[in-house]
Amino acid sequence: MEKAVTVTSILIVLLATTAFQDLVVVEGEKQDVSFVIQMTVTFSNPSNGTKTWNLTAEDRTISLFMNNTWQTVQLINHSYTIEKTTVDEDGNPIAILQFPRTELEPGENVSYTVAYRALSKPRSLPNIVEEESLAVENISAVLKDRYTGTEGPWLVNNTELQDLAQNITESETKVLTIVKKFIAWIKDNIVYETHEVPLYPNQTYAERKGDCDDQAILFITLCRIYGIPSYLQIGCIHLPTTQTNETYWEGHVTIVQKQVGWHGWATVYVPPWGWLPVDFTYAVGGYGDPLNAIKTAAVTLQGVVQYMDVTQTDYVASSRMYRDFLQNNDFYIYEQDEMIKDMEQGNLFEQIIERWLQLALVATVVATIAVVGFFLHIRKTEKRKLKEANQHGEELRSIR
Repeated sequence: MEKAVTVTSILIVLLATTAFQDLVVVEGEKQDVSFVIQMTVTFSNPSNGTKTWNLTAEDRTISLFMNNTWQTVQLINHSYTIEKTTVDEDGNPIAILQFPRTELEPGENVSYTVAYRALSKPRSLPNIVEEESLAVENISAVLKDRYTGTEGPWLVNNTELQDLAQNITESETKVLTIVKKFIAWIKDNIVYETHEVPLYPNQTYAERKGDCDDQAILFITLCRIYGIPSYLQIGCIHLPTTQTNETYWEGHVTIVQKQVGWHGWATVYVPPWGWLPVDFTYAVGGYGDPLNAIKTAAVTLQGVVQYMDVTQTDYVASSRMYRDFLQNNDFYIYEQDEMIKDMEQGNLFEQIIERWLQLALVATVVATIAVVGFFLHIRKTEKRKLKEANQHGEELRSIR
């Protein structure tokens, strides 16, 4: 599997602190909803620079989102040819673009644009009841081996976090009850605060501050310490009245967002129900009931499209390394993301029929004009021939 991590993937976590006042909750969603998501990224080496920017395969890598029972996403446009498609080390589908050049001298830049059509489907979660939760011992060894390790930003071997997990759970065995206790502790003790790069869980714990993915990382680490499979998920949210223009990393990154925001949440395995989302910054009804973080998480709404999983990549380190790389070399990135609600699937057939009728009408008019023109041409030709015949007859009579 490729180890390439998309530049966009690294940058969007900076914006996983979306304000949700514009997130519209639609009750009783019955139909598919379609969105067009477009991203444009420009790599720039300023004219006063002194270094050459050697663009790597990571710089040319784009995400292909994911397809599951909640959504179907297709890549519908890309400004450069795709060199190959594969999956990254977290299992996310990706593609590598062929740039016209991979070296940027001072004063040069290169841009690419990709567009996706996302069909978001009606969503529901199982009816979770705390008393019906199974115990940690009921989770398969395969899942534990894959999703409770120390890889990535999950500091499972940190003794301070191990003590915290034990103190919070107090020897509880039911998975859902353990998850509920972790959620309640984080909501009671961690203040929401944004950062330009994500934090490791021990930093969030020490500072008692963190944004959505920081809190999710701490939660995931606590779950993994206790043997509960968990990982991070990132997605985009349709915010129809929002437009932002922000700079980060001392001005080396500019990100413009139109009708879109980015968000991060945890995904945890709770038997007997399976994988469930846990959202620390959006829950309908608030966190008076900690399980609202699951039952009414943002991803349960059709306005959220799942982008990528982070199961083992240390994206905290990747973000910091990329920040230092840009600042130390005086390179710049400009990114613009846009998410537009497309025609609803229910109206698609009607619009196709209407378009077909319009084309049929145009074809009929064109055909009518052609027929009329043909007959006019014939009549004109006949008149000309008759006139020529009459003239020829007059000439014959004059000769005689």
